[in-house]
Amino acid sequence: MECQRCHNRAATVHLTQLMNGEKTEVHVCEQCAKEKGYMHDHEENFTLNDLLTGLFNFEPKQSPNGQQTGTQQPKEQLKCPKCGLTFKEFARAGKFGCAECYKTFDERLNPILRRVHSGNTHHDGKIPRREGGNLHLRRQKDQYKSELQRLIEQEEFEEAAKLRDEIRSLDDQLQDREEGES
Repeated sequence: MECQRCHNRAATVHLTQLMNGEKTEVHVCEQCAKEKGYMHDHEENFTLNDLLTGLFNFEPKQSPNGQQTGTQQPKEQLKCPKCGLTFKEFARAGKFGCAECYKTFDERLNPILRRVHSGNTHHDGKIPRREGGNLHLRRQKDQYKSELQRLIEQEEFEEAAKLRDEIRSLDDQLQDREEGES
């Protein structure tokens, strides 16, 4: 692939940015990437550990003049009560020791997940339509019920009535499918 900027060299730096659901891709050569500020000379040996440390803003780095450049120091050292892993160890290794770590470090993980996942911290998972069966209809029904409750609280009764009818229609579809499976 050719560099999108100079059109002379092969594109070796590929950047993808996802903001507000819009995906932007840039494919440039290393020289153009440095000129545009996409990378610096010291980033050539970038590791997963560097990525995690950057995401967590956890360990302050020393600048050439000796000043700390990190943005967040831990107030106290959190430690998982089940496996004994500290947050600092997690930030260094990039892996949790057990399932309890998610609960222990929850307060510090949510800002990181928001940054990484464009503001989302809840994941329902993906289920193929052919495998999901009635699950998709049930999820849609749950969403409609939540929306119905909101409409009733805001006294938007005409919209609520339409949504109530949609919920009944989903109930009928679910009943038909369940009878068809029996």
